[in-house]
Amino acid sequence: MTALSATHRSRTIVYFICWLSLIADGYDLYVYGTTLPAIIGQEPFNATAAQAGAVGSLALVGMLIGSLVVGILTDKLGRRRILIGSVLLFSTFMLACAFAPTWELFAAARFIACFGVGGLLPTAVALANEFALPERKSLTLGIVLTGPALGTVAASLSSMLLIENYSFRPVYALGCFGFLAAALAWKFLPESPAYLIAAGRPETAREISRDYGLVLPPAAPQALGEAARRSPTRQLVGTGLRARTLRIWLVTLLSMLTMFGVSTWLPQIMRNAGYGMGSSVSFLLAYSLGAMLGTVIASLVGQRIGVKPLVVFGFSTAAAALLLMTSNPGTALMMLLVALTGFGGMGTQNQINDYIAQFYPGGIRATGLGWALAVGRLGAIAGPTYGAMIIATGTGVPGAAIAFAIPAVCGAALMLTLPRVAPGAPATPNPPTRPEQSATLPSSK
Repeated sequence: MTALSATHRSRTIVYFICWLSLIADGYDLYVYGTTLPAIIGQEPFNATAAQAGAVGSLALVGMLIGSLVVGILTDKLGRRRILIGSVLLFSTFMLACAFAPTWELFAAARFIACFGVGGLLPTAVALANEFALPERKSLTLGIVLTGPALGTVAASLSSMLLIENYSFRPVYALGCFGFLAAALAWKFLPESPAYLIAAGRPETAREISRDYGLVLPPAAPQALGEAARRSPTRQLVGTGLRARTLRIWLVTLLSMLTMFGVSTWLPQIMRNAGYGMGSSVSFLLAYSLGAMLGTVIASLVGQRIGVKPLVVFGFSTAAAALLLMTSNPGTALMMLLVALTGFGGMGTQNQINDYIAQFYPGGIRATGLGWALAVGRLGAIAGPTYGAMIIATGTGVPGAAIAFAIPAVCGAALMLTLPRVAPGAPATPNPPTRPEQSATLPSSK
């Protein structure tokens, strides 16, 4: 097999595995909201709205813990094992949700499933970023990050087709399709060369880099060898990165507060605007499609001008779309505004993930993503409660829209203070290098 054919085949399967895993991730994350009408006050659980809300919050706490744990472990245990383990964990417990005989067991299974969901995203993004061609990193990550939004669409459609005749159980059972992604990862997914170098296995890193046509800078073994002797988490908050890391965490928190707050209360906002219950799924689909299409388009543009301007633009778009909703426009315009909010919510978070992956060096990339997403989950947990408090004031759609526009504006302003590239990163892409040359690591002297 030639180096060129290995590179083409291998990189494609890496992207596909990460993308398929994130589809399962998005499905498992958002399926709970789509099945609540079949759970609250219905057999066999007869759960109250308060109980359902508590389980929803508990699941987000599980995601926070999962992000935090994986953020600490993935650059120590390896990204391949963490990805496979995360997918197997949430797929197994989605199946447990489908067969849970009691509400308590359902809640416990949901918590553990979301623990796995929280651990997947930083690992999948770090792997996709590392294996992407330098001149196509943003586009590659943009396509891979359509996975969660596509999973949201799949969860909505499966609920529409199955709940009325078969209850919520088969909807959760379908969430175990992540087993397919885990099987493919076990068979085809390579380990991260950056992790292997940090772990003191440069020969294996050299072999994988040669087979996949990866470019390793000449200083990689020495630099990453020194990093391996320090905790990845300490590097994030070290003197050189501390201030920027804290701002990245806050930007992620504001993004997730906006994203989860809007997605949770979107059906209620639409009902308050005079739309029927049946329209809720249509608006949710518009939100998800806006996130998917917006992510791809933004990635194409970001490949030319950088990711940072797209994050600022996304936050600003969400704020503007939310404010325009206060004028109670017609259905077509409202649908467009919801799609723009999807781009500015979920789509902006995808761009933030891309930014973080490019900001941190390979040895601490997954740790950086894990910690940022763990802190961001605090915003995800606060978002629904924040929305409930605003709606309880009786200010209606205008009050809710303005309330969610505020963190979006703050996120845009804070993002402006961050650099376009990581400290010490080259301003322009490295010149093309033949795979067999770029994969060669110099010997230590």
